[in-house]
Amino acid sequence: MARNDGIDRTFARNQDLPTLDDVAKVQEHNEREKGSYSNQDIDTTQTYRNIHFKAPTDSYAAMFDQMIADGIISTRGLKADAVKYGELIFDVNSAYFHNHGGYEYAKQFYTDAYKAAVEIVGGEQYILSAVMHADERNRAMSEALGQDVYHYHLHVVYVPVVEKQILWSKRCKDKSLVGTVKETIMQVSRSKKWESKVALDEQGNPLLTTKGKKVLRTSYSVLQDDFFNYMKAAGYTDVERGERGSTEEHLTVTQFKVAQEQQRLEAMTAQIAQTEQALDTAQAAVEKKQKELQSLQKQAKEQRTAALTVQEIRSMGKKTITGNITLTPSECSTLKDYAVNGILAKAENSRLEEKLQSAQKSAAVWKQRYESLKEQARPYLEAVKLAPEKVRAFLDAILTRTRQTKQHDQPSRRKSQDMEL
Repeated sequence: MARNDGIDRTFARNQDLPTLDDVAKVQEHNEREKGSYSNQDIDTTQTYRNIHFKAPTDSYAAMFDQMIADGIISTRGLKADAVKYGELIFDVNSAYFHNHGGYEYAKQFYTDAYKAAVEIVGGEQYILSAVMHADERNRAMSEALGQDVYHYHLHVVYVPVVEKQILWSKRCKDKSLVGTVKETIMQVSRSKKWESKVALDEQGNPLLTTKGKKVLRTSYSVLQDDFFNYMKAAGYTDVERGERGSTEEHLTVTQFKVAQEQQRLEAMTAQIAQTEQALDTAQAAVEKKQKELQSLQKQAKEQRTAALTVQEIRSMGKKTITGNITLTPSECSTLKDYAVNGILAKAENSRLEEKLQSAQKSAAVWKQRYESLKEQARPYLEAVKLAPEKVRAFLDAILTRTRQTKQHDQPSRRKSQDMEL
């Protein structure tokens, strides 16, 4: 499953449509043929924004039959219960498009993704429908951010085919033709289209497990690689490949979207908590400096008050006839005390003034940091303020489900290590 590292990743998922009933349900969903949907995240007022890169000309099943009639595909030798239809779903987490401008960026991204789909499928003629959905609201992010955020993704319904050469049999009258190519057909075959491939090292030799068995690259791993490499070559270098060994191809569409957004929501929650803590620390530092400043101001005031006693000193003593000043023993003692205290007070006052100036500068710096952190945290705090209970309840449920999923998936991950790169 996606890691909690804040990195945007591409995801490509292939699912079989084994029955005509499955095909019909996918068609209803992709083409928005129903009047209402159990999925409350589908906003039908935004359906007009969905984009068809290839629109179906008929029902999927009718188009399949027409392709056989036109000789585009062949079901020769196909078993009755064979899978004849497939669907590719290409995706990136909602936050990726939200952070890049939303709808317009998603249109360009999936225009290029459709080109990748054509290569993966083997040709546009084998694609029945390709549509980007722009009307599925990401409820969690919308509530967290206080604005509508939509989950853009691409559905591609196709016919899995492989090229097959039909050879002349021994029953051919012209014996010189026996074993040569009679015709080449595009055979419908899900198993051959998505068969696992042997992994090779840098020298082109098969990679082996510790038991000497060949390491296979599963079809899902190959699909992820192909899609990621194509999008990277197209210029989308700020996304990473979907995580190897994940089970996303087996999840429902709803589970798939929830799992992808879990990463962003957890990262957002952690950032909010971190910012709140930083604000608390900054606020505490400002309050501490303010108290220190008040204390220094009080001390300075006391020193200035003490300085007023100079007037008392000046009034001491009596002037004699000769012009000299005589002091009483008490006045003399007091004068000496004041003189000593005055010198000490002058030195202390100078020290406190310097300390006061330093504290004022420090308080100004902390206040500036506090205001800066407060401004950075404003969007996140407003998001939590808009729907605190819903956001935190949703995150608690997601985190609980994540821990349970990780505990459940741990054994299967170790078991699949020999089979995945």
